[in-house]
Amino acid sequence: MSFILTLDQGTSSSRSIIFDELGHIVSSSQQEFSQIYPVAGWVEHNPEEIWNSQLHTAREALSKSGLRPGQIKAIGITNQRETTVVWDRLSGNPIHNAIVWQDRRSEPTCIELRSSGYAAYIQDKTGLIVDAYFSATKLKWLLDNVPGALDRANRGELAFGTVDSWLLWKLTKGRVHATDVSNASRTMLFDIRTNTWDARLLEMLGIPLSLMPTVHPSVFAFAEIDAEFLGQKILVSGIAGDQQSALFGQACFKAGMAKNTYGTGCFMLMHTGENFQISKNNLLTTSAAQIDTQTFFAIEGSVFIGGAVVQWLRDGLQAIKESTHVQKLAETVSDSGGVIFVPGFTGLGAPYWNADARGLISGLTRGTTIAHIARAALESIAFQSAAILKAMSLDCVQSGGEPLKELRVDGGACVNDLLMQFQADLLGIPVVRAVVTETTSLGAAYLAGLGAGVFKNTEELSNLWREEKRFLPSIDSLKAEEHMQSWEFAVSQAILRRH
Repeated sequence: MSFILTLDQGTSSSRSIIFDELGHIVSSSQQEFSQIYPVAGWVEHNPEEIWNSQLHTAREALSKSGLRPGQIKAIGITNQRETTVVWDRLSGNPIHNAIVWQDRRSEPTCIELRSSGYAAYIQDKTGLIVDAYFSATKLKWLLDNVPGALDRANRGELAFGTVDSWLLWKLTKGRVHATDVSNASRTMLFDIRTNTWDARLLEMLGIPLSLMPTVHPSVFAFAEIDAEFLGQKILVSGIAGDQQSALFGQACFKAGMAKNTYGTGCFMLMHTGENFQISKNNLLTTSAAQIDTQTFFAIEGSVFIGGAVVQWLRDGLQAIKESTHVQKLAETVSDSGGVIFVPGFTGLGAPYWNADARGLISGLTRGTTIAHIARAALESIAFQSAAILKAMSLDCVQSGGEPLKELRVDGGACVNDLLMQFQADLLGIPVVRAVVTETTSLGAAYLAGLGAGVFKNTEELSNLWREEKRFLPSIDSLKAEEHMQSWEFAVSQAILRRH
């Protein structure tokens, strides 16, 4: 029996999971780390805390499994995307906290790019809409605002990376500075059709090429980790950004297959095969995980605040003690009582792309209770995802394809049956939950396993995928449309109230 260790570095915690060759979880470990909010709209992480928490969970998962290090055939890495780290090549020390994907501080640079007419070029090359979400303007902010950073970068003294690159650098003690195509595609600096850093984009933002990591396919012999960390050298043979990894873990290998991951944010991806397709409905085109040099693409919609709205109920409103308590509280009422919650804490992502939006709770009456607000918070996750699927279905039809027939779901919040049923009601198609909901980690294990010869091909992986529960729509399409119209009106208020 072969075993694969996945390092799953997320927005709020680091996890490590060991899988066997059938895709079963053998052991796991998870550790939360600090969320840093210097000012409103800014979100940071301590890169060293990310590293230490990830290493701790890897060691703990290995200890729990009872396996010897030599039984781990390969390591896969999957990670929060867009989060930006810059460090000194000689000392390995970060020059600043990591700027997290949710952070909005670089929006002024995005406004300048749009007003200068660069948006069309950027979308044509990267598949992305100009937004502070992506790494490029975060990196520019670091170079412009950390004293001496730009001069040091121009001298080749600094390295940039998304979190996968940072972990790989640490695991190899600075021997390897690399990333994969899926992570590179989220920087807004990468030509996803040629799989190269775009010289014009780098020049446009004043970013030296020497900062950038080498880019490989998602399945690749990246490096062996230093024996100090887990007791033996082990090959890292698979890397992918968390959402492309989840698409792979859901066995969505063919054009037209789609998944939605319910994590801190929500991320819906539809595989489009070899077809590079610019969305006409405010979605993103991104690189799917690649097994070799053959390019594959996906259409993506991103919700900035998904499960994070439950964290706000817990930490901000203090309505619940534990995130797991939200379903029980929400189920004490039969519906939201007309309350709609738009969680625009850091603006709104696809398909709205409005950085000025802020959170809004509407429909309050004297009869409204905290249970109604909790239910509306859960429903907000489904509403935002439904808006994305509507845009995605339009893209399918406009490109000559068929509307989506089902949605595969994963991530921490997908275990919430109330949320999944409401999601199916809004979408009008089956919502299918896999047996293994940790498909982000599983996808990285599959990629690493392909790289290490544990698996032969994607057909073998498709046969490993298993359905756990299927949620079917329980309301008619007219009722679902009424719900969506109420949601869209609330969104318009969340946007208009800022002007």
